[in-house]
Amino acid sequence: MKVLTIGLNKTHHVMRPTRKIALSFLLVIFIGSVLLTLPISNNDGLTSYLNNLFIATSATCVTGLVPVTPSEQYSLFGQIVIIILIQIGGLGFLTFLNLLLMKLKKKISLTNKVVLQEAFNQPTLNNIPKFVKNVIKYTFIVEGIGAILLSFVFIPDHGVIKGIYYSIFHAISAFCNAGFDVLGSNSLIGYQTNWLINLVIPGLIIMGGLGFIVWFDIAACIKKEFKRHTKFNKKHLFTSFSLHTKLVLIVTASLLIGGAVIFYLCEFNNPKTIGNLNLIDQIQISWFQSATLRTAGFASVDMASLHPATKFMMCIVMFIGGSPAGTAGGIKTVTFALGILEVYNIYHGRKEVTVFTRRIPKHLIVRSFAIISMAVSLVIGGIFILSLSETAEFIDICFEVVSAFATVGLSASLTPVLTDIGKIVIIILMYVGRIGPITMIISFARKSYLRSSKKEVRYPDGDILLG
Repeated sequence: MKVLTIGLNKTHHVMRPTRKIALSFLLVIFIGSVLLTLPISNNDGLTSYLNNLFIATSATCVTGLVPVTPSEQYSLFGQIVIIILIQIGGLGFLTFLNLLLMKLKKKISLTNKVVLQEAFNQPTLNNIPKFVKNVIKYTFIVEGIGAILLSFVFIPDHGVIKGIYYSIFHAISAFCNAGFDVLGSNSLIGYQTNWLINLVIPGLIIMGGLGFIVWFDIAACIKKEFKRHTKFNKKHLFTSFSLHTKLVLIVTASLLIGGAVIFYLCEFNNPKTIGNLNLIDQIQISWFQSATLRTAGFASVDMASLHPATKFMMCIVMFIGGSPAGTAGGIKTVTFALGILEVYNIYHGRKEVTVFTRRIPKHLIVRSFAIISMAVSLVIGGIFILSLSETAEFIDICFEVVSAFATVGLSASLTPVLTDIGKIVIIILMYVGRIGPITMIISFARKSYLRSSKKEVRYPDGDILLG
């Protein structure tokens, strides 16, 4: 892959890694929208280009919001295009492109290594080719196991051929946190009490949402633990994890358990959702819906029938999202954790954020608050515009906007009735939410913040009053 450069004032500036990432997603979305517009993709050929663009964006950005029902509107070819977009969007187009180069026995250039480093939030360029190979291998192994397990549900219900297809489609969609399904407009409501669905789908969602760095760290630590000790020690294993892995596991577990408990408490008396079910099924569904908030978007109950308090809670959890270097969206668990830790430190009058006997660099704290601030601004802007363009309830608009930005894909039945303006806003939110607000700004800024920081003039401090 050639390095893209532009001539400017007799100097050559290499295209920034963040810009390559942003443009690669745009390219995949455009190609996907064109393919979905072809007559071979549509069952009736009546789907507008805007709807096809919406679906292509939703699939590439692994969201799951759909203005039309994919299983009814798109042919087998169209559905295959969608699942390919999901797989590419989940791992990144440049990941597959560089894997192809490696298969052709070509070395990954330094520029492309930097791009992959940025895409997967790697601290160094060391072993980037090996990391990419492991990501692809791990993804296909987990999706394959998930598809095999799901086949025990779908083959008896839909026959061998269709059952295998459904198993593969939903395994990929779940691991990539996409939330697309080909079961019709009711998503997984028909399987809401199926114990295997309630284990496999959330399992795939969580594994994809934790991030590849976490899984590789866990695998490496387990391997070391078995080498050092004949007896497996869980406490010693946890202490051997990296700081990143510890934060991700703690925040993820807290959100999963807390989300399930709050969902149950808000909905156990609601006859339109889980009120008429037995306790075991209520717990199953509460667990499933908490897991799907890890930015997956599968629904086992009617979202429109949820209590407003439940929708509000879900907005908060969706906004936080999954973890860095994975397939999930949102502001990310680690960003949320750093924000909470900084607030805790301010309350206790401490100047430095420390966790697990490690000091967090100040620039990471600043970056986390920048991400949160930009995310809140985008969500507020989206809610404001949709409040003008749509006639839905305010909580449903909030739910839709947060779901789009966090690339979740849950909807309180608003997506199919969105106006064209509403669809364009949601498309933009899905795209920015997938690549990240900071990546978006750095990608298309006139100057790189890294270059400009070297030329900054240092002025005297100024005092201002804060609330």
